[in-house]
Amino acid sequence: MAQFYSPKRRVTTRQNSPVLTLTVDNLDPFGQGVAHHNGKAIFVPGVLPGEQAEVQLTEEKNKFAKGRLKRLLSRSPQRVEPRCPHFGVCGGCQQQHADESLQQQSKAAALVRMIARETGVTPQQEPVIAGPQYGYRRRARLGLLWQPKQQRLVMGFRQAASSDLVPVTQCPVLHPELEQLLTPLRSCLSALQVARRLGHVELVLADNGPLLVLRHLDALKEDDRQALQAFARTKNVTIYLAPDSDSLEKLCGETPYYQVDGLRLDFSPRDFIQVNDHVNQQMVAQALEWLSIQPNDRVLDLFCGMGNFTLPLARRAAAVVGIEGVATLVANGQYNAHKNRLNNASFFHENLEEDVEQQPWAAQGFDKVMLDPARAGAAGVMSHIVKLAPERVVYVSCNPTTLARDSKVLLSAGYRLARVRMLDMFPHTGHLESMALFINGSAPEVAAK
Repeated sequence: MAQFYSPKRRVTTRQNSPVLTLTVDNLDPFGQGVAHHNGKAIFVPGVLPGEQAEVQLTEEKNKFAKGRLKRLLSRSPQRVEPRCPHFGVCGGCQQQHADESLQQQSKAAALVRMIARETGVTPQQEPVIAGPQYGYRRRARLGLLWQPKQQRLVMGFRQAASSDLVPVTQCPVLHPELEQLLTPLRSCLSALQVARRLGHVELVLADNGPLLVLRHLDALKEDDRQALQAFARTKNVTIYLAPDSDSLEKLCGETPYYQVDGLRLDFSPRDFIQVNDHVNQQMVAQALEWLSIQPNDRVLDLFCGMGNFTLPLARRAAAVVGIEGVATLVANGQYNAHKNRLNNASFFHENLEEDVEQQPWAAQGFDKVMLDPARAGAAGVMSHIVKLAPERVVYVSCNPTTLARDSKVLLSAGYRLARVRMLDMFPHTGHLESMALFINGSAPEVAAK
């Protein structure tokens, strides 16, 4: 998610502030309308570009303010009815009131503005990589809370800017196979003897069916285990038990896996996998195209996870080396490489925020580099990428601020920013994901499709 203003400055809350009549002229990636008054930007959730509204200021800072919608005076043709009954209370989605094109256009434009402002290079806007707007999430974590006065178990997501739970019976952004589990799962968990001592439940949709991970604070008695197994049989669900943050016990079911580029990747329920399968498939295909892998290429995959890019790359290159800081992901990457008979893929467990020059992979040479860092970006490894002088670099980013920062290192070293595409990985939310191609020197660009 991009940050377009500093959250650390002192906030002044205005008491009995006047109501302003404002016209919103833009939408930020968080889904907030942006209006202007007396030269100051005012952010107003729930108002779309072109709409006029009565707004009461709630916070003021030096360069911007925040407001609360009191009354909508005009309606944008791009306003739509949110599909979720919990929208506006649940903190999961921020933009269900805006149509698909407005959401994507606003995020893509924000990405271009951010990169242009930080680097001086204005990338050409390209088609957004997108999938279904609803039913796309194959992973979710729901909080569990026993309410003693009501004698009931609440299962739901957090409210916006709050730790309170919103009880949910529907979640249209969840894959239908997971959404249809919500009501029967809450009923099952409510009937357990340990219902008062549950922490949360994670739902994951693997290609071979749904699974859940139940965090329980007390040991489960045999009756509870049998009740969960009966639920698993009825709903065809794999169940894992998590008595603490480190332990995981498979109660019943199959080992989960997902497929990408014709490969099968087994994973543990706690492993990171991309939430949006439709976008992930397109993203991997786009990275392979941009890198233009040749049979003799040696490819470096930084922040590789368990091989989402590494293994598809290994199908095309002479050798691929994946670097990852989480040991379990490295082990799963090695396992999946062996299972898919990809003997040219190797993995190293290393912290890429430390001195990478001393790490064993760093002395090797590479023709192409792939990286997919976390929100903090890849500051610790950018200078070494320059030292390796690969022909092409593909950078997948979940934070345009750090993408812009890291881009400057490559641009200063003579690379050119050849392509940028926005990834609509999380429709209806403030997450802005993207991917960029950098080409060294006079190497030919990839033709746009």
